Amino acid sequence: MASLDPVLGKDGVRLTVDDTIATVTLTNPAKRNVQSPALWRALAEAGRVLPGSVRVVVLRAEGKSFSAGLDRQMLTPEGIEGEPTFADLARGGDKELDESIAGFQEAFSWLRRNDLVSVAAVQGHAIGAGFQLALACDLRVVADDAQFAMRETSLGLVPDLTGTHPLVSAVGYARALEICVTGRFVLAEEAVTMGLANLAVPREQLDDTVRDLTAALLAAPRDAVVETKALLRGAQQRTYEEQRAAERAAQARRLRDLAGIGD
Repeated sequence: MASLDPVLGKDGVRLTVDDTIATVTLTNPAKRNVQSPALWRALAEAGRVLPGSVRVVVLRAEGKSFSAGLDRQMLTPEGIEGEPTFADLARGGDKELDESIAGFQEAFSWLRRNDLVSVAAVQGHAIGAGFQLALACDLRVVADDAQFAMRETSLGLVPDLTGTHPLVSAVGYARALEICVTGRFVLAEEAVTMGLANLAVPREQLDDTVRDLTAALLAAPRDAVVETKALLRGAQQRTYEEQRAAERAAQARRLRDLAGIGD
């Protein structure tokens, strides 16, 4: 496949676009794609500059690991040069602290937009923030060497990068609690068994498998995919009767659109 000129490339993130497919790549393999506020800002920017033609976003990483989580320098008293330390954040007012964390979360939340289907291609370690970045995507295809772990609680923190909702949705409350509090590794086979990953394949087949899945996701009409994703994402928050009503409303929109009389 011919290489594409990046739409964005900075701070360990590269965005390329090929018509309906965008690829977001973490590009710091030497440090196992550790995460920092600068990387989060770049990821959020990737979401903002995404062309309207894009239907599928593939999130991948260079090197042996998807992402080993937070840059541990963030946990030191010195922190990362040019960035507030954890102590600086803690000393801020409630509104300032809330806004800082909300800003970090923007790097993750756009991947769940209803007009996109996002696919994480995960190899090696996906720890902490790396685990949450994979969880931010709608679907996860993992290499057979994938290792997920949520280490925030072990460090005296909580997972706050949008990972708790999709984790509970994927594996249930009890399993999610166990994974977070113990900080243990979940390997590829178990990840598929518990519903955390859609597929596990040999490492050398990861890219081809994601390419095939992407093609399958693009086969259905875009508007039908958008409506279906919105229905499924909202299902857990609705009652059975509310979901029935949501289905009827969505189908009415689809029928009118197909008949050429939609808004």
